[in-house]
Amino acid sequence: MAPVPRHAVEPPERIHPMSTFRVLQFNMQFGQIWDDAYPDRAPINLDETIKEIRRHNADIILLQEVEHATPGGAQVEPPPNYTRLKAELAGYHSWFSYPKSDPRELPFGIGLAIFSRTPLRDCMRRDVPSPPVEFDFFGKKTTPTDRVLIGAKTTVLGHDLQLYNTHLLAFFMLGSSSSTHPFQRNLVADQLVASPGPTILTGDFNVSHHNSLITQFAERGFDTVQRNAITWRRRPFVLDHVFFNAPLRCISHRVQATPASDHHVLVADFDFERKPGQPASHAETAPSSETVPGVERRSGTPQRRRASDRA
Repeated sequence: MAPVPRHAVEPPERIHPMSTFRVLQFNMQFGQIWDDAYPDRAPINLDETIKEIRRHNADIILLQEVEHATPGGAQVEPPPNYTRLKAELAGYHSWFSYPKSDPRELPFGIGLAIFSRTPLRDCMRRDVPSPPVEFDFFGKKTTPTDRVLIGAKTTVLGHDLQLYNTHLLAFFMLGSSSSTHPFQRNLVADQLVASPGPTILTGDFNVSHHNSLITQFAERGFDTVQRNAITWRRRPFVLDHVFFNAPLRCISHRVQATPASDHHVLVADFDFERKPGQPASHAETAPSSETVPGVERRSGTPQRRRASDRA
């Protein structure tokens, strides 16, 4: 098994709870837990998913693979896992969408969700078409189904904030790459360009050579909170990201190993860069000695790096 980040027994407390907000990014693999010996035969235990989500005390939660796809592309209504999550995460507002129904759907995870302590508005979804790349699935030739991007707006710490969540096609599993077939990445990048204010985009981007994705989104003014820690148990890839633009600042972040999925949890704390003449917040004046052990701390607005720096 690929090496995983250090696992902290307990999550760190919020560094400055009154002036920051926390984002949790998690591909929950429809509640299927991890088994080192037989990962594809591991049981589904949504209790473990909920326990993992709760213990991070996030203000905004963005999830992929919320539901388990059924044969023939039928989509259960109401979505059972999302319905359970809504009941368990009392006090959060939420938005969910399946991808477009398709009889070619394979028995993996589908569906995206956004949960927020602050009310959501202007909820949207956008189909993300997949190219007709033919592949073999247990002796049957098929082509991939379309993906989806969802979004919503909220107000955090007095600022309007745009949220996006997506789960793109794993071209590397089909013997291809998103560099050869860039349409999905380009569609998401275009969505970012159309978002003029503070924006957070999270998801499982399924890009095995992730620096090319980071470069592409940096050209649109978005940085990722981390690029080094592996986020997937099955291969040593950084597939999951939290992208953000100015005036957002990432104060701290970590990749949290979890047995609740084949993906790890990505947690990031943010604040807003203050305007000229605005009094400094406690988050900006606190000494660095308050950094919580086990959390990689960073401050600053998105970094514009040269493409040669990201190869």
